[in-house]
Amino acid sequence: MYVSFDQLPPEARIWIYQADRPLTEAELAAVEPALAQFAADWTSHGRTLHASAAFLHRQFLVIGLDEAAADASGCSIDASVRFVRGLEQQLGVHLLAKETLAFLGADGQVHLLDRRDLRQAVAEGRLQPDTLYFDNTVARRQQIGTAWPAPAATTWLRRYFAAQ
Repeated sequence: MYVSFDQLPPEARIWIYQADRPLTEAELAAVEPALAQFAADWTSHGRTLHASAAFLHRQFLVIGLDEAAADASGCSIDASVRFVRGLEQQLGVHLLAKETLAFLGADGQVHLLDRRDLRQAVAEGRLQPDTLYFDNTVARRQQIGTAWPAPAATTWLRRYFAAQ
């Protein structure tokens, strides 16, 4: 059953998939029906899931699930990954790759950094402890807006600033 993302309970489980580029307004509009259809059709062992799917910041696919209504099973998780792979093909983006990190710049834009360049970016001062980082490992809807993005030094990236 489709639930509007902002209507999911704060404790709803989320999965975040980061695109390797921002989507255009036309792409977002074109994919919106598919997101709603996926959420409406998503099931677990024949049980309807209360779910949502939305793109945030034009670059992050967030799938949310109200686990109080029904939990996802391994098969339903596999179905969600197949859906994400289909979106990758439809949009010509990578959503499952994990080699880039995303930061919110002072200009309000999402900036990507190859994971291999992280130490150098910190050493050069391009990344500061207060640089806002999109930690895509957050797992609950309530963290969107409170811990996503979060200052880099409050995430797993803190170890990169400790040596300074």
